Amino acid sequence: MAAGRPTPSAAAPARRGAGLAGRADAPRRARPFATMRRPRRSTDAAPRAAATQARTRGTVTGMAATGTLARPAPAGRPPGARRPAAGPAVREAGSRQRVGAMAVVVALVLAALAGKLIWVQAIAGPTIAAQALHQRLSTVTVLGERGQITDANGVPLAVSVERYDISVNQVQVAKYKSTGSDGVPDGAAGVAARLAPLLGVNAAELGGRLVGTSTFLYIAKGVLPEVAREIRTLGLNGVMVDKVADRLYPKGRLAGNILGFVNSSGTGLQGLELTLDKRLAGAAGKETYERGARGQAIPGGYSEDTPATTGDSARLTLLSDVQWKAQEAIDAQVAATGSKSGVIVVMDAHTGAVYALADSGTIDPNDPGKAGEGALSRAISNVFEPGSTGKVVTMAAAIEQGVTTPTTTYEVPGTWETPNGAGVIKDSHDHGLEHLTTTGILAESSNIGTVMIGKGLTVQQRYDYLAKFGFGSRTGIEMPGETGGILHPVDEWDGRTQYNVLFGQGVAVNALQAASVYATIANGGVHVAPRLVAGWTSADGTYTAAPTGVGDRVVSEQTAQQVMTMLESAVDDGTGTKASVAGYRVAGKTGTAQELTTGGVTASFIGVVPADSPRLVVAVILHDPHSSVYGGVVAAPVFSDVAGFALTELGIAPSGAAANLYPTTW
Repeated sequence: MAAGRPTPSAAAPARRGAGLAGRADAPRRARPFATMRRPRRSTDAAPRAAATQARTRGTVTGMAATGTLARPAPAGRPPGARRPAAGPAVREAGSRQRVGAMAVVVALVLAALAGKLIWVQAIAGPTIAAQALHQRLSTVTVLGERGQITDANGVPLAVSVERYDISVNQVQVAKYKSTGSDGVPDGAAGVAARLAPLLGVNAAELGGRLVGTSTFLYIAKGVLPEVAREIRTLGLNGVMVDKVADRLYPKGRLAGNILGFVNSSGTGLQGLELTLDKRLAGAAGKETYERGARGQAIPGGYSEDTPATTGDSARLTLLSDVQWKAQEAIDAQVAATGSKSGVIVVMDAHTGAVYALADSGTIDPNDPGKAGEGALSRAISNVFEPGSTGKVVTMAAAIEQGVTTPTTTYEVPGTWETPNGAGVIKDSHDHGLEHLTTTGILAESSNIGTVMIGKGLTVQQRYDYLAKFGFGSRTGIEMPGETGGILHPVDEWDGRTQYNVLFGQGVAVNALQAASVYATIANGGVHVAPRLVAGWTSADGTYTAAPTGVGDRVVSEQTAQQVMTMLESAVDDGTGTKASVAGYRVAGKTGTAQELTTGGVTASFIGVVPADSPRLVVAVILHDPHSSVYGGVVAAPVFSDVAGFALTELGIAPSGAAANLYPTTW
């Protein structure tokens, strides 16, 4: 150490003393140091504190010697002194506080996460999982297969076949990515390139249909199963393959007017398809499955099926071959005579079973066009005045009431004036006074003679027998659009109508009603409602015959038999000679009447064969024929053709004994 330089420990007191001695009157400024806040020290830090105090005193002494002590220092801090730095203990305490706070925050976060985890896993987990599964589920309706419609021999007339509809989601199609290995592009063009060969369409045209924003668009319907399987195998984005029940009518136009057709959803829209829809239609099922991102079913994923059920199949009374013959015959005769339309009815004389119900111009239910706009069968929807075919009702009523007999004689004049002055009755041809029996009047189709017989019935009796034979009431056939005909109440009949109804005018029937009148006579006087449905076959193959209604007696069996014999004379010796069938006795009646709505003419022939053991009733109706207006000319030959075919088809034996007919003249 240099000589003469005092050591700090010796010099410090001297400087402090000198300073203070020279400034005895100065305020004591060092007092605030005694009040300064000092950090708490432990006892082992005493030497360090003493040294610090000594340094402080020395500093004050030096400042006094230089005259700088006269400048007041801020209260609470020695002049020239720095703010004492926090010691290690202070820093340690602050660190502990921060760590504690962070620990609390972390604990709270972890607790929140743990609570959320417990909530998700233990409490809300099942609900969340169920919601997620629900979003991945797709449910599709599975149509129940529609039952068949067959003829009486089980020949299929309407069947359901497996077909598929192809639809697309254009938004998903746009996202299609090709593998690139075969040069097929991405997007709609690539999907079109793969689908077009399978669907048999132009790829460019199909590609144009695949572009857009629609989420559902049909691109093909009625696709065969093997094609649908190939499309499914491709697994194309946004391409959906849905099974549908397509209805097929394998016989084409055969019985199209009876069968009707279904709409695009497989629901009956016309004909028997409509009236029998509830039983033919199967119950729909559903299929729920878990789908992937592209809409495909996830293998092994959730799935649930509710099986669809197949509808019952209807067996009809129709005979396909007889129906075919009737359709061919009426189409040919309509063309040959220039008629507006025509109808043929073939039915069983005892059971009411309809073997054929043919309309000219029958539709093909595979391609019905606009046929859904009205009733398909004019045989049940169009009404006409029966004309002379209605005279059988007057004869049956008069015989039943004892007014006449088959052999009662009459002098029939050329004209006959009604007693009430309502008008003059004429026949279809001019003639002088004729001597005819009741049978002869029917065979010659005399209006005058029929009125002379029928006037013996009261007006109410005339109405009652028309109603009993089915006039004014629907037959109840299992088809839509049937009309009940026209039979006005008695109190609405004028002076002319009460006579006109006796020879088939002033009333109206449809073709099936007209045929049913003759079936009642052929059935021994008992009316049986016509029917088309023979029975039903359930999905398990069990067949149940349809119930048959109880017949209503209209006239006695004796009366019915007498009228049948009288009708034979109309064929053998009257206006219906062209209706004869070789080897069989035929009973029937011709008819000609004015059309109610068009002003044209309805020509008809309705007959029963074999007359000696009735089996068939055949009615032939031609509306507004141009070649001739007489039923014996245009309708009777068609009866002969169709009836002869049906007799052979059913294997009905020819007649045995010759007819023992009533006399027609006297």
